[in-house]
Amino acid sequence: MNTQENIPLIILICCVATLGGFLFGFDSGVINGTVDGLKLAFNSEEMGTGFNVASMLLGCAVGAFFAGALADKFGRKKLLLVAAVLFIVSAWGSGIASSSLAFIFYRILGGLAVGAASVMTPAYISEIAPARMRGRLATIQQVAIISGLFIAFVSNYLLADKAGSSVSEFWMGFEAWRWMFWIELIPAVLFLVLLFFIPESPRFLVFVKRQEQANIVLTRLFGTNMSQQMSAEIEASLETQQTPKLSDIVDKNTRKIRAIVWVGIGLAVFQQLVGINVIFYYGAVLWQAVGFTEAQALTTNIIGAGISIFACLITIALIDKMGRKPFLLVGSVGMTLTLFILVYAFASADIDPLTGNLDLGENGALALISANTYIFFFNISWGPVMWVMLGEMFPNQIRGSGLAVAGFAQWISNFAITMSFPIMLTGIGLAGAYGFYGFCALVSIVFVLIFVHETKGKTLESMKG
Repeated sequence: MNTQENIPLIILICCVATLGGFLFGFDSGVINGTVDGLKLAFNSEEMGTGFNVASMLLGCAVGAFFAGALADKFGRKKLLLVAAVLFIVSAWGSGIASSSLAFIFYRILGGLAVGAASVMTPAYISEIAPARMRGRLATIQQVAIISGLFIAFVSNYLLADKAGSSVSEFWMGFEAWRWMFWIELIPAVLFLVLLFFIPESPRFLVFVKRQEQANIVLTRLFGTNMSQQMSAEIEASLETQQTPKLSDIVDKNTRKIRAIVWVGIGLAVFQQLVGINVIFYYGAVLWQAVGFTEAQALTTNIIGAGISIFACLITIALIDKMGRKPFLLVGSVGMTLTLFILVYAFASADIDPLTGNLDLGENGALALISANTYIFFFNISWGPVMWVMLGEMFPNQIRGSGLAVAGFAQWISNFAITMSFPIMLTGIGLAGAYGFYGFCALVSIVFVLIFVHETKGKTLESMKG
């Protein structure tokens, strides 16, 4: 251990960066309680509602794809500052929107911010943190995401409870669902202000030949002796490399996309194919479909978010001891089992003749426990670990580009899953939808066993492409 490491400062800087993750989570979760309001305000059916909910994800895909190249050109910190401004504009605009088109526009702006933050925050943390505790610090990102979801669910519940429902008037003549979006302005403004007080990534500063500034940052974080060693290692890793660009993901010898990039894409896609964001985006709809009231459904969301935070804390405590791959395997196995239990519960349910909702009967408790256990397994594994690995698995030359491509794949998959759920719900039902997610979780076990390699304890300069 380097006794000169300024651990409190490193942790503080990482926490500020992960406010982007908090807003990522809040922006993703706030939509959960506004679905009924959107249907009523914009008179939309299943497809239209699905696009209103999923429209942010198109912006996420674009933001994630271009963030890597822009961050390699302008810096990680500047991209996070732009994301903070977009969060503010999106939160205000989503609440004030008077048409579906205006709402989608502002949600896409928010998506650009979420997409950029989702890839830049883990990249920034991985470039600031010492190797021996990089996993724990990067996992804070997932805690921040889940905390954002949790706060969004709590504020949604409180606003709907105070107003009477999400579509009832709350304050100043505006419905409660609009205030659900405006609550986000508080953390978004805080994020923007605090970003001015954190340094640029020292590895980026070396990339752009600002060596003196890089040395100042490294000295503040790691002490004089260690900063000189780290600076030399970063420079040595760049001696044979050119300015990072997107085409670096293609191996110049084989002219094929590098294997490490395909692994990153696989991690990103499987994280979504297991269906976690169906619960985060449509949790209220899902539980109301099996007979819960709006208040009960929103309360269930809060419980799920609390379980998610607990699971992430376990990962923070153990990830740098156990490694990344064991967590992914445990998560895949656990999600497979719990998803197929949910399939059984939904498939054996009766249809309530009065409401048309599923009547789970004696399997109601089984479904609720299985859903929350599934949430636990996801957030102890694929939730945080996927972002940890994407932030550290790529060599310096292609970190921005690799993250951009993997992030783009993650958000496109997220969009496809989110858009398809309302259609699947009316077409093949909850059992069919969750059967698909369960099958994907099963396949992810094979993917991890064969293609994923451990990155625990390795320096970023030692990562191979």
